[in-house]
Amino acid sequence: MARLSGLQREVLSLYRSCLREIRNKPAVGVVLRFSAEFQKHLSVNKKDFSTVEYLLRKGHRQLEMYASPGIRNIS
Repeated sequence: MARLSGLQREVLSLYRSCLREIRNKPAVGVVLRFSAEFQKHLSVNKKDFSTVEYLLRKGHRQLEMYASPGIRNIS
């Protein structure tokens, strides 16, 4: 198996964090929402570092917002 780059490890870490946070929330559609976001960007070239870094920052911001205790559901 090929070794993962730093950005690839970061993307996987973000995905795992999203899955962990989903367990803490009662909403069912959230899993589909997070999965759809990751699926939507599968076509991004892994060598397009600026786009990958932008999407990582965006994902971390969304996860941070969703992780706040006042948020119960996203649509």
